[in-house]
Amino acid sequence: MIKVTGYPDKDQVKAKFPSEELLVKPKAIVECFQEIPCNPCSTSCPFGAIVIGDDINKMPQINHDICTGCGSCVYSCPGLAIMIAQVRGERAVFKVPYEFLPVPKKGDIWLGINRKGDIICDALIENILKNGKTDRTVVITASVPKKYLYDFITVRCPK
Repeated sequence: MIKVTGYPDKDQVKAKFPSEELLVKPKAIVECFQEIPCNPCSTSCPFGAIVIGDDINKMPQINHDICTGCGSCVYSCPGLAIMIAQVRGERAVFKVPYEFLPVPKKGDIWLGINRKGDIICDALIENILKNGKTDRTVVITASVPKKYLYDFITVRCPK
């Protein structure tokens, strides 16, 4: 579907997620859908949860049983293709890379965006991580209604 529309369909997205039972704890979601020469996610994972293997062109495979959701891979990915997801009650909580201005502030309500670029919901900004380790990529923690678990990808300024 990506070759036709430019974005993955819901089945392709769901295939990248672990079961909802595992999502009671934060887990990395690696949304690589084609083989390219890239491996920062695997080299940045301190737990060895992301493996590419000997061929750097292979798509990364993640062992969600090992992944702690630490987020090191999120800001290490040059393609911004990794996020952390967790289900907390009726909310889905995401840590997503963000490289635009303005940067939201903790407590803000921004627009939740899907992979097509459509507005799907309000997103509560729970935290912002920006330090020397993340370089110029800000990691935003945002929560949305759980029904958008497989739809949400990022936030957009409401103005």
